[in-house]
Amino acid sequence: MCSHSIRTVQAERYVTPLRQGGSLPAVIEADDGRQYVMKFAGAGQGRKALIAELLSGEIGRALGLTVPEIVLIRMDRHFGRSEPDPEIQDLLRGSVGLNLGLAYLPSAVEYSPLLKFPLTRQDAARIVWFDALVTNVDRTPRNVNMLIWQEQLWLIDHGASLYFHHSWPGYAERAANAFPMSRQHVLLARSGNLAAADQQAKELLAGMDWAGLVAIIPDEWLGNEAIFADVAAQRQGYVDYLTARLAASSAFVQEAEKGRTGNG
Repeated sequence: MCSHSIRTVQAERYVTPLRQGGSLPAVIEADDGRQYVMKFAGAGQGRKALIAELLSGEIGRALGLTVPEIVLIRMDRHFGRSEPDPEIQDLLRGSVGLNLGLAYLPSAVEYSPLLKFPLTRQDAARIVWFDALVTNVDRTPRNVNMLIWQEQLWLIDHGASLYFHHSWPGYAERAANAFPMSRQHVLLARSGNLAAADQQAKELLAGMDWAGLVAIIPDEWLGNEAIFADVAAQRQGYVDYLTARLAASSAFVQEAEKGRTGNG
């Protein structure tokens, strides 16, 4: 599979905060003239949420799913200083340096089964499989994290995925765990054959350059993990987890299938 790369842009203008959820992302304009939804390194979930957003989003793209372009956003200490909200000012002060952005989709509509969007059962199964792979707990009816834009379904907000890295000890063993949250997936009832989705996805990821993917995580988002000697060892921890997770896909596929058919 081709090598991974990601653009870095400079934050130029703070446009508006997005007050959904607790992390207070914002729409910003960058030096390339485009707008992004910026996720801040200084938000409550910290840099690990940015790592999860980055890795999961790029894995989704490798699977052929539609994810907004992900960029790194460099922010200097003068950015947004005219914003009057003290909460925003605190967030900006704690986020100087590299942050993460997703291409802004203006006027996008949140997905709902009531909209009758033409999603095939095969595509629904692919999304259910992907979310189980990356242990994404945020694709439920309460929090769908999918947008309809330009007649396509876009997957957003993966910061709560890959939650294994919030507690590294024992991560290798946990890579083979089932994923019971699949039972609450908003698309599970619409999904087709999950075993077929598993086979297709594993073929797509067979040549995945996991080390190349993990290499795009900025050094400043890593470190301070007692079980690793250095940042290079931590990067290898991500590689080891992701490869083991993919190899053990039968565990989470079986769990999702039980939920889909109402068995177990």
